[in-house]
Amino acid sequence: MSDSFMVAARIPRAREAFERWLDTPVPEAADAIENPDQMYTGWFWDGTSPQDDWNLDREGKNPRTLFAEQIDKGQGVAVLRHRDGALEAYLLHWGFDRWSVHMALLALAVAGPHKADGGDDHAIFWAETSGSLGPPDWDGRLACLAIGRTGARFTGRTDLTGVLAALGPAEDAFFALVERLHAEEEADGPHLSPREPEFVDPAVLDRGNG
Repeated sequence: MSDSFMVAARIPRAREAFERWLDTPVPEAADAIENPDQMYTGWFWDGTSPQDDWNLDREGKNPRTLFAEQIDKGQGVAVLRHRDGALEAYLLHWGFDRWSVHMALLALAVAGPHKADGGDDHAIFWAETSGSLGPPDWDGRLACLAIGRTGARFTGRTDLTGVLAALGPAEDAFFALVERLHAEEEADGPHLSPREPEFVDPAVLDRGNG
């Protein structure tokens, strides 16, 4: 597998609903996901139980505090923004940081209410050294979370062609951010790119509203 573990989603919602989501408390898995014990069913880690991984310290955490803290500390690479009427998340975690990955999935699971459409949107979890989405028929994905207005559930193998296409702009932004971070490291300068509005919505970093 890989040292880079990725979570990504695109969930249509109005700007006001995006900002409301930022202040939604991260819930227990049992309150947000119908079947948290089936996270890996049908995917690369099929047969592995994630049950104990959902015992998380969530005190005081909402999407704003969760992601702002990770960005401030440089824990991975994050694209998290409201663009073209949707919440876009494209998140890289260094290694399998179970707490960060599962908290990200829980944060996205509660983005269903006030969603702009009545169908399911999907958050995907995968490991890939390059950080790329990969083709629709790739066998290496680890989980897929279907997010509806009234709840979320893990699904087995499903056609992700449309999901991956919709995530294309977020993937492009992710690689643009990685390129800028590399340039900043080469210049031995401050890492300003992770906080640029094209990558992270300013509302995410505005903890005065959280």
